[in-house]
Amino acid sequence: MLGGVESRTVSPVFVGRADELAVLTDALGRAADREPQALLIGGEAGVGKTRLTEEFLGEAARSGAVVAVGGCVEIGAEGLPFAPFSTALRTLNRLLPGELAAAGAGQEGELARILPELGDTPRGPHDEESTARLFELTARMLERLAADRTVVLVLEDLHWADTSTRHLLSYLFRTLTSGRLVLVATYRADDVHRRHPLRPLLAELDRLRTVQRIELPRFNRAEVRRQLAGILAQEPDEAFVDSVFDRSDGNAFFVEELAACPESSCRAGLTESLRDLLLVRVEVLPDDAQRVVRLVAEGGSTVEYPLLLAVAGLSEDELIEALRAAVGANILLATPDGDGYRFRHSLVREAVSDDLLPGERSRVNRRYAEALEADDTLIRAEERVIRRASYWYYANDPAKALPAVLAASVAARLRHAYSEQLRLLERALDLWESAPEEVRETLRPADYTEVYPPCGCDPVATPLQRLDLLAEAAVAARFGGERERALKITKTALRLLEEEGDPLRAAWFWTERSRLVSSLARGDGWDELARAQELVKGLPPSQVHAEVLVRAAGWGMLHSPGPDNLDAAERAVAYARMIGAEEIELNARITVGALLTDAGDPERGLAEMHAVKERATRLGLAMLAGRAHINLSSQLEGMGRSREAVELAEEGARVVKKPRLLDTEAWISGNMAESLYSLGRWDEAAEAALRTLRVGQSAAPRGSASARLSHLALARGELAEAASQLAAAHAHFGTHDAQPQHRIPLFRLAIGIAAAEGRIADVRAETAAAIDYGFPLGQHRYAWPLLLAAASAEADARGLPVADAGREAALATLRAAARTLATPVPVWVAHAEFFRAELLRAEAGDTVARWAEVEEAVRPLERPYLLARARHRLAEAMLAAGGDREPATALLREAYATAGQLGARRLREDLSLLAQRARLPLTTAETPAAGTPATKPAPDTDPVEALGLTSRERDVLQLVAAGHSNRQIAEELFISPKTASVHVSNILAKLGVAGRGEAAALAHRLRLFEPVTAAAGAPPRRV
Repeated sequence: MLGGVESRTVSPVFVGRADELAVLTDALGRAADREPQALLIGGEAGVGKTRLTEEFLGEAARSGAVVAVGGCVEIGAEGLPFAPFSTALRTLNRLLPGELAAAGAGQEGELARILPELGDTPRGPHDEESTARLFELTARMLERLAADRTVVLVLEDLHWADTSTRHLLSYLFRTLTSGRLVLVATYRADDVHRRHPLRPLLAELDRLRTVQRIELPRFNRAEVRRQLAGILAQEPDEAFVDSVFDRSDGNAFFVEELAACPESSCRAGLTESLRDLLLVRVEVLPDDAQRVVRLVAEGGSTVEYPLLLAVAGLSEDELIEALRAAVGANILLATPDGDGYRFRHSLVREAVSDDLLPGERSRVNRRYAEALEADDTLIRAEERVIRRASYWYYANDPAKALPAVLAASVAARLRHAYSEQLRLLERALDLWESAPEEVRETLRPADYTEVYPPCGCDPVATPLQRLDLLAEAAVAARFGGERERALKITKTALRLLEEEGDPLRAAWFWTERSRLVSSLARGDGWDELARAQELVKGLPPSQVHAEVLVRAAGWGMLHSPGPDNLDAAERAVAYARMIGAEEIELNARITVGALLTDAGDPERGLAEMHAVKERATRLGLAMLAGRAHINLSSQLEGMGRSREAVELAEEGARVVKKPRLLDTEAWISGNMAESLYSLGRWDEAAEAALRTLRVGQSAAPRGSASARLSHLALARGELAEAASQLAAAHAHFGTHDAQPQHRIPLFRLAIGIAAAEGRIADVRAETAAAIDYGFPLGQHRYAWPLLLAAASAEADARGLPVADAGREAALATLRAAARTLATPVPVWVAHAEFFRAELLRAEAGDTVARWAEVEEAVRPLERPYLLARARHRLAEAMLAAGGDREPATALLREAYATAGQLGARRLREDLSLLAQRARLPLTTAETPAAGTPATKPAPDTDPVEALGLTSRERDVLQLVAAGHSNRQIAEELFISPKTASVHVSNILAKLGVAGRGEAAALAHRLRLFEPVTAAAGAPPRRV
């Protein structure tokens, strides 16, 4: 309506910024090649960020790209949640309605938290994965939308961004991997002080190679001159250029203001104060126009025309005339959609707002709030609640502000904007005492909190309490990732409860505190849970009581499985049933099922978990259904039913895919990786583990994924990768919460890596530490592989002087530990048989019969790697005993083929060298031609020479295997220590090992320097 009255103070000529514009247009070109681009544009206020962005958007539009712009809004406790994304997506929805609907199909409810036009926002679920789930859905929607067209998304004024917007932007910058998308964000650099919340994000994004950061400098004198020429439409006077350049210091916006300033004001009377410079053109407006400008300044970043009309107290004609004057003076602009007005530059708005008197500011805010109370259709629905809360708050009216702020906190929670919910709840807590008691008495927990009132009171009939707000704030802080703040809130609440003596509330806060100290690596959470259990002891059944019991049982299941935990879980089920809390009941039943399985009643335990899975799926409780799938797949794997475990994990992945429960999906993928490894599907196992690392939000599933990747690398002979992934697993798990299901596999990996590197002393140290740590009930599934690895290391090291010295004690320790372990199903019976055979091999007492029993026990288990290892040992024993070579040849061939399919390089090399030593063909190509006598031996190939070693290096390796130092080798072979060192270095390179210990271990493991029977009746030959 007023677009044509604007006077020209902006240069029609785009001055400078050619290099910066080139960076942006280059990003546009790369995005067209399906390589998403992320850019940050920073600079001080007024330096020209908006003008550069406008020029770029023009280039993008001319190239056929779809462009959308959203600006951060300075309103509310810390900004309007997701405001720039909502605005930009609304533009995309207007431009590409069908395409955006297709991109978000099936997830409209969740995505409506950011773009309400997509549908009704569901009330849940709310958990620590909610925000990450929303972010993942948004990222995938943008990728799909930009699959066939270039989309440019610009987010302005990031320095005003709310926490949720910053987190979503960071997530997109880190995870967008496909699509023709350009994501640009601008921020005011001079506002980002040391404690500004944007500063950590900028530092984080600086470390991402995929993010380009552009910093705009001020104009030099020549650029200022060009800008003035464009504004004035003529060449400026050089003295005027000097004056403007000196006064503006090259800031483009200040140049515009000085150019628009009347000559007399510019040359006389205008102070150097920024505030005066920005206000000078406001103060020459008519009174009504000045009044409207002040109203707009306090209304927010943008004020809708209907709302302004309701607040201004002017007739519509008078308001339009006032707006015409403000727009004509280039102070206000109509918004692109024509619905409202905003300042041409935020610096002017800030100056006008700062110029308001304190009483004037509160009066203006009151008028805005009253206008919205009278007619809530004046502004968009998603902004209504939070802006009303902000207006009442700045009107200094606690009676009105408290309920309005609480309502705004509910709106923020519905959008999964938990950080904003927390800020609003903290504002409500600040208002609590100043609000009249009669107002507080009208507030009800059911209206403003979702955390079940810990006192067990009726949330509809009981007035809201300060402790209810603290409980809601603690959960909001945890869901928003602000666990330190949540911990402080629980501390405040517990201090208040020391005076009030409410055991149920105290138990709830201690339970919440247990969860927090565990996640913050401050402990394992048991002390806090113990306090909670003491507080509810003897109290009538309640939701808090049931929650405490189920958490205690779950803690015990993970840390110290035993009968006491089963009893606690069953009591939790009973309490939950008494009070009708079905979600708690189902959660407790999953724990009961897992504990029953661990205690030796697998069929009953599995049946219980299957029943919960079906019930939770029918009720739409995706989190509980996901947990049931996690525990079921884990228990099935522990019972050796790996194929069933994979099928169940695949089903679970489908269940949690739509609600995007990322940590749950990560746990399911991790369990799948373990079962796929068992089944010999190692490439798929690696993919599943990497998927866990990609989607996992918490440390524990990521730690498990790293451990599985380490196990896979160890089996493939990639020792450096195995050690790296083991270190990563330790880092993820930390030391604060040592769960047996995590800790025991890490011991096993450390043993395997030390054995492969020939560090038998470290093998024994890690084994002793693991046995000292203990193998609680149900942990035999992790303990048997550990003991087997230790026994195999002892057997492989037989003949090493350092190993022989302590072998008897080490084997006795292993035997004692094995006597404490259960073998409830065939897979662990087979491991026990394998373990005992390895102990005998360590003492040179193993026999063909013993290894035949092992092979027979492993064969039906669908464990190809374990079976290949058993066949390796059986073939080795058969060759050592002499007799018919055909069975040994068949076993070696089968094991060799399996090792090749798996990529088990180390096992494959062991088999190859054993075949060479025994002069056996591993493939049909090596079999003698027809007519060749079957008894004729294959060529007598020295396996040491097959490794590429010279005769001298063979002698040196034999001494290295015996534990000799370089000096001892030199004395033995009559060479210099330097020559001995050179030989050792060459040997390490040819064997592909990292050190002397690993070379010695390889030699002993392959029995390179001890006799092996080559053929029936042939004398043993030393090689």
